[in-house]
Amino acid sequence: MGINGDAPGPPQRQFGEEGGRLSYGGYLCLPALLAQQQPQSEAPDELLFITTHQIYELWFKLLLHELEAARAAMFDGELWQARHLFRRVHAVERVMIEQVEVLETMTPQDFLAFRSKLAPASGFQSVQFRELEFLSGLKDERYLMSFRNASETELARLRRRLEEPTLWDAYLAALSQRGLPVSDDEIMASLLAVARDRRSYDDLWQLAEDLLTHDETAALWRMRHVQMVERQIGTKSGTGGSTGAPYLRDRTRLHYFPLLWELRAWL
Repeated sequence: MGINGDAPGPPQRQFGEEGGRLSYGGYLCLPALLAQQQPQSEAPDELLFITTHQIYELWFKLLLHELEAARAAMFDGELWQARHLFRRVHAVERVMIEQVEVLETMTPQDFLAFRSKLAPASGFQSVQFRELEFLSGLKDERYLMSFRNASETELARLRRRLEEPTLWDAYLAALSQRGLPVSDDEIMASLLAVARDRRSYDDLWQLAEDLLTHDETAALWRMRHVQMVERQIGTKSGTGGSTGAPYLRDRTRLHYFPLLWELRAWL
């Protein structure tokens, strides 16, 4: 009953227009977000270039979040949760590959109209991309010397990534929790045991396949990226001082999890 003896009215709505607590633009911080595209020239395609690369950085941020959670799930023995998160990672990585096509709508002439304004900025300086590589297993402290304009906070993040466990370390922990040896001399035998006894170890096998898909889609993105670079600037040097496409093409041969690729030769 109400305070006056009347029947209580319907519960007050706390969502939609009646709630009035938060707007779409406020929740997404759209005024601040849409103010971050600041072209350095009058070239019409520079907005496309900036927006696409900012979107990549947002995807990188999400991937780091999901991969950290997948790593924690593997260490905790929650392999189903790790697999769920890897499905999301793979979906994002496929979007990233397709997103290269948007950049390719820009002709070389369009890009050259503002490319000189970029130097010495370069995608080579993406801290989050290096974090993804370090987290996935491609640790190389020499890159710390390449981030001359990085903030102390960004450099601290990279140093932390160099010191913390990788996705492969987490997978080895999952193997060890199931009684499989993971020393350097024994790891291939354990991987073979998982592959040959799917009845006992199918969850570990499927998780290894998820790692391999992450490795493969990352390699496909790197390959798609270098093709786009070659289409735009040919063999010109990068704005950050790298050799450009030749450097990027060398990176396409790298693997996050080389033992999972080598395993195929042993089966």
